Amino acid sequence: MTLLELDGVHSYYGASHILRGVSLEIDEGEVVSLLGRNGAGKTTTVRSIAGVEPPEVRSGSVRFDGDDVTDWPADDVVRAGVGVVPEGRRLFTELTVEENLEMSKITRGTWNTIRRRGSRNGGSTMGIEELYELFPRLEERRDQRSGTLSGGEQQMLSIARTLRLPNLKLLLLDEPTEGLAPQIVDDVTEAIRQIADEGLTVLLIEQNVREALKLADRGYVLDQGDIVYEGTVPELKAEDLDQYLVV
Repeated sequence: MTLLELDGVHSYYGASHILRGVSLEIDEGEVVSLLGRNGAGKTTTVRSIAGVEPPEVRSGSVRFDGDDVTDWPADDVVRAGVGVVPEGRRLFTELTVEENLEMSKITRGTWNTIRRRGSRNGGSTMGIEELYELFPRLEERRDQRSGTLSGGEQQMLSIARTLRLPNLKLLLLDEPTEGLAPQIVDDVTEAIRQIADEGLTVLLIEQNVREALKLADRGYVLDQGDIVYEGTVPELKAEDLDQYLVV
């Protein structure tokens, strides 16, 4: 079953036309990579899916779990089951690791509030102890202020915090390995693999093709706001895509 579908999405920041007819889809349980260099439009795609303004989606549609969510505000999209791990982490730096994890458990609200039609299977949420098993470094630092963590530890906490969201069905990861030391990249990649193995649907936004293709089932390549290639991992590996990617 298709969980997420973008159909001809055109997104703008003011007069700047960033996404130029982006179409993609993700089935339940898939890990899909959206690849491209800096400035290709990857983060704008994430923000367009999540209902974050700016940008403004002026044409095309975003459908999630059967509903057209194109014009939904971000908090309704989150309640519907979309969790975003943003580029830059955006933690509560004065709070401890555990306080950050507690803060992320938002109120579920009601289905009527988010205008959902019909009955569908709910998503999942992870308990704090489960997250400490996934990220043992965070358990070691559970009482440490998040602003004093290393960059890699902050990235782990940002992912863990998002996994605490109620009803989580789709995880959007925006450049999760950017700027991390190789060993930390391996740790973060392994955690994402475990999350995916549990059946959570993932859209992985990356410019590092090697790391992305370790995890993905399929991929899309974005360049200057357009999807220029899509295919399975073997198909992507077989193509000469160096002009679009960091390899």
